[in-house]
Amino acid sequence: MSAENEKLVTDFCTSWSRLNTDEVLSYLAEDCFYHNIPMEPMVGHAAVRRFVEPFLKNATSATFDIKHTTSAGNVVMNERVDTFVMGPKTISLPVAGVFEIRNGKIAAWRDYFDLDTFQKQMG
Repeated sequence: MSAENEKLVTDFCTSWSRLNTDEVLSYLAEDCFYHNIPMEPMVGHAAVRRFVEPFLKNATSATFDIKHTTSAGNVVMNERVDTFVMGPKTISLPVAGVFEIRNGKIAAWRDYFDLDTFQKQMG
């Protein structure tokens, strides 16, 4: 089961490169809990869409370069570098992600990163 869950999370991360919000959301449970720490958490497809869609709409490229993945049962963790090209800016952000899988979908997703690193690159 862990190998299947790791593949699901890897496929989810890869889906961002196609810049398609509907495809990204298709990996998430309808009531998915998403906490992009240190920001406020959100629940459900509509809330996640409001957050994700502007990134994908304004990006010409999005890649999640997974460095390490590990899992136990229904929990998958990865270390990665998320890179978004938005106009003249390239934002590269080291991230640690924790994903909880339920019935073949991501039911909870928490990303840990340094907000200051992100804001300096957006500035």
